[in-house]
Amino acid sequence: MTSQPAGETAEPVIGVVTVTFSSGDYLRNFLDTLASATTARVQVVVADNGSDDGAPERAAQRDNVTLVRTGGNIGYGAAVNRGVAELPGDVELIVVANPDIEWAPGALDELLAAAQRWPRAGSLGPLILEPDGAVYPSARRVPDLVSGSAHAVLGSVWPGNPWTVAYRNENDDAGERPVGWLSGSCLLLRRTAFEGVDGFDSRYFMFFEDVDLGDRLTRAGWLNVFVPTARATHAKSHSVSRHPEKMIPAHHASAYRFQADRHRGPLWSPVRLALRAGLAARSRLAVAAARREQRS
Repeated sequence: MTSQPAGETAEPVIGVVTVTFSSGDYLRNFLDTLASATTARVQVVVADNGSDDGAPERAAQRDNVTLVRTGGNIGYGAAVNRGVAELPGDVELIVVANPDIEWAPGALDELLAAAQRWPRAGSLGPLILEPDGAVYPSARRVPDLVSGSAHAVLGSVWPGNPWTVAYRNENDDAGERPVGWLSGSCLLLRRTAFEGVDGFDSRYFMFFEDVDLGDRLTRAGWLNVFVPTARATHAKSHSVSRHPEKMIPAHHASAYRFQADRHRGPLWSPVRLALRAGLAARSRLAVAAARREQRS
């Protein structure tokens, strides 16, 4: 080991945590494109939720990758928390990203520069593209009970309804700015902020853990900052499309938890019951529609 010259400090390491569940070639592409996304030193933790495809083991052969086995499919947020805990304590800036993210050159450096511009940013997120080049609405408002319910009920049958448009911020073409929450598919987190709100809520198996995190960061006095000059492509929902009978109910269960947590007590009990029933019915309809699409 070489010693650091007197008067110099080591270049800070950026932590990167990704959660795998038989992610295949997505993980290799994630790591390959990460190399061109930043000039900073990165230490990657692959938190594996029980893959059987050998991808995490192959990734761990790289010098800067550590494989952490979570012991089973414990959910996305819980696995991220486990991965963050493996990073050295002096790593302050942490990327949390899905393994099916493909980084644009320099994208992470753009996020790191924005973190310097926004010292109160607890999270920062890039502009996320879908594989066909369409922009995914990754910077959104936190849904309240009325707008969230209206979006859930009407979003698939009337995409242009005002609640869905407002939720997705589709009429807001401003640039770099604070938003309600950012997609958890690709985030730069300030560790002080993340650990200050106890990380992801592990009760969310998947879905809505990013909405919940963004809301709790805001309540704790931090900002969630959208950085559209940083870009990444997300092969989103490949797991959802393969297993709609599992993923769609999980999404609706998480949506219920988010609102139920914020509307506690006996006075809200009728509202929670109605919300649970409505989301359950919508979930059944969405699963049926997904199955018909698969057959066709």
